[in-house]
Amino acid sequence: MTYPTVTVRSLLAVGALALSLTALAIFAALCPAAPFVPTGPTVSFTEYVQPASAASPPFAAILFVPVTWLPVATLKAVVVVGNVLLLALLVRLSWRFAAHRHAPIPVPSPAPVPTPVRISLPPVPVPVLSWFPVLLCVAVALWLEPVLRTVLFGEIGLALTCVVLWDLTRPDHALGKGFALGVVAGVELAPALFIAYLLLAGRPDAVRAGLTALGSLVGTMLLGALVLPGASLDFWTLRVFETGRAGEGWTTDNQSLQGLFARALHTTEPGVAWAVACVVITFAGLWLARRAVVKKGLETWGILVTALTALLVSPVSWSHHWVWCVPLLAVLLAEGRWRTAAAVALVFAARTFRLVPHEGGAELRLPWWQQPLASPYALLGLALLAYVAYRCHAPRTRTAARQRATAPAGQLPASNSSASTIR
Repeated sequence: MTYPTVTVRSLLAVGALALSLTALAIFAALCPAAPFVPTGPTVSFTEYVQPASAASPPFAAILFVPVTWLPVATLKAVVVVGNVLLLALLVRLSWRFAAHRHAPIPVPSPAPVPTPVRISLPPVPVPVLSWFPVLLCVAVALWLEPVLRTVLFGEIGLALTCVVLWDLTRPDHALGKGFALGVVAGVELAPALFIAYLLLAGRPDAVRAGLTALGSLVGTMLLGALVLPGASLDFWTLRVFETGRAGEGWTTDNQSLQGLFARALHTTEPGVAWAVACVVITFAGLWLARRAVVKKGLETWGILVTALTALLVSPVSWSHHWVWCVPLLAVLLAEGRWRTAAAVALVFAARTFRLVPHEGGAELRLPWWQQPLASPYALLGLALLAYVAYRCHAPRTRTAARQRATAPAGQLPASNSSASTIR
């Protein structure tokens, strides 16, 4: 029998995680805000009262019935430990996600330019991330603000992100791909934008997965209507359109476009400006995600763009909803963009929106120079969308210009010659 070798790196990883968890326990004890305590009416299959701040479909209440069976103290421990384990799972999934590549879809060129010859390379095997790097990554990722808040306050963002990431990175031919995504969309509506991404991805298998996700989403709605008919009718016909039910959208905790516009315009109702921006960003984000996949084969960025778009256009994206920072950092590190990854990690660890005045409506009176500090995640999301747009367009233009500049007089660039082009 062989035993795993204990190395200095493995000891450092275990020690870093132990130190991080100890610091987390001390922080939780000293934090004035207590960890997650379930509130609201008791949920049962026979009676359901929609809480005043509920923004999730009744199907979510059905899934969370078992948590009402546990004592509060036990539930706190289970939630905190479970979220730490989910973070470890998310790190492993993010590594697999970052190594995921997809060949671009051939697009016929207009005559007389011959269609380039595209060679489909075999998929690159994903290296297995051992547990010791996972422990080290968990120790560091715990202190990213979205992750820390999720752990301390018992949010479900890590669980939802794990399910979505697992489902989207499965092979296109995998049985039932998209089903889990539809279930997650039945719990929180924002991930439903991934269904549109799959339907627009341009591959038959992706479209089939999108239809599967759409079917499972409809199934959650029907199950909710069967178990809680009154609450379902009330939610899907009235409450789903009340964007203010989740909370005050102008607070600094809301890192969506609505929060950004409300604070910048110094109003609790950003109105038309925010609505128009959401429509533009939704269509631009989906178009950009499709282009990243179809033109460049960057399926990782297609998924990330969709996630960022959903976070931006959602009426309320609390800071803990941005746990997509973990797969984002994994992709940047896998591409060797260390400086960019360090800058992104700094944004998610700095908590600048907690440094500006944020009590008693002070968010609506911030001067212009404090606005970037109050909306770091939303501005970063917009910057990343612009970065992906540049990445999808600039390289081809720059390469064509270089070919025209270096080609001899009277000779066409190689991409326009009769020679076959291998991309």
